[in-house]
Amino acid sequence: METKPEILDTQLVTRSRLFGIERVHLRFANGEEREFERLRTPPIAGVMCVPMLDDDRVVLIREYAAGVEEYQITLPKGAYEHGEDWREAANRELMEEAGYGARELTFLKQMTLSPGYMGHHIKVVLARDLYEESRPGDEPEPLEVLTWRLSELDSLVQRQDMTEARVIAALYMARDAIRGS
Repeated sequence: METKPEILDTQLVTRSRLFGIERVHLRFANGEEREFERLRTPPIAGVMCVPMLDDDRVVLIREYAAGVEEYQITLPKGAYEHGEDWREAANRELMEEAGYGARELTFLKQMTLSPGYMGHHIKVVLARDLYEESRPGDEPEPLEVLTWRLSELDSLVQRQDMTEARVIAALYMARDAIRGS
């Protein structure tokens, strides 16, 4: 299965302020044809920070998640602004959402979310050597900033307000990176 399907056609089905839905007509190597729908890939990438106060304490935020209609514990994240690279975007999001900047930013992994119907990518960044610095962001209400020990990560993941898979994966990756695994 090394041969990718041929894209025969793509059509924009509908569009909102934030999303576009495309219909994609594909022909597979065995001759089979199918139509799939996917969310149109955003033109800009995203970044998610795992900010560490020390080798055990991670900075988290609690914000409203409209998709699940609940407040969730998560990590600072957002889209690149025009002209930013991943380091600048990571530090800006960290300042806007958690009130910290980082002197050391380490790329951990680029991840996708539901790649069967979305092309969005997000870079996971380990942020260390933090210092206090806030910048105004675009959040509709102040975000709650809290800390948690990575040595107690399993209990964090069990919480009802910690459900985002990419955040959970990023925390385990950061823990392993810090441990040198």
